[in-house]
Amino acid sequence: MEISTELIKDLRQRTGAGVMDCKTALREAKGDVEGAIDYLRRKGLATAAKKAGRIATEGLVSSYIHAGGKMGVLVEINCETDFVAKTEDFQAFVKNIAMHIAATDPQYIKREEIPPEVLEKERAIYRAQALEAGKPEKVMNKIVEGKMERFYSEACLLEQTYIKDSDLTVKEVLDAMIAKVGENISIRRFARFQLGEGLRSRPEPTCS
Repeated sequence: MEISTELIKDLRQRTGAGVMDCKTALREAKGDVEGAIDYLRRKGLATAAKKAGRIATEGLVSSYIHAGGKMGVLVEINCETDFVAKTEDFQAFVKNIAMHIAATDPQYIKREEIPPEVLEKERAIYRAQALEAGKPEKVMNKIVEGKMERFYSEACLLEQTYIKDSDLTVKEVLDAMIAKVGENISIRRFARFQLGEGLRSRPEPTCS
């Protein structure tokens, strides 16, 4: 089928994908933009998985200052080459992630970083809440795990809803960026500072 220039332009603006990728996605989705976005996400995830084992030692440390200097973020994001680190796309991505961290205050980058004692405490709280509400034992585990998934989506940067596009998670935005630049990209570490707030200890994250 014939794909209009307007549809391709709309899809490119929403996903950052290349022209040919957008054409292919729209053809696969028979002109449906939302279906094409899903196609590109799947492609981005597959591409990211292939590159995840490659070492990323270049990149940028960037900052974002908000609220008249009362709150700020430092973030380190790695890529494989200095060439990619200097591109506008990568620099914009790093800035946007710093802005996202400022807005959402994640506690960890990914769920694998959460200490076991924190997970145990959260599960105990959710189980106590369910018992207090009179939930039957046979559905207790399902209720607790459902609440844990919500905890992950709030506490873990990669699982949070992206502030600039509520249809995407940060992980999906990261995977799309990996697919776009053709290199592994890793959000290595971050620190968020709020004026007057006590320092909060975070574990040193492992590179992905």
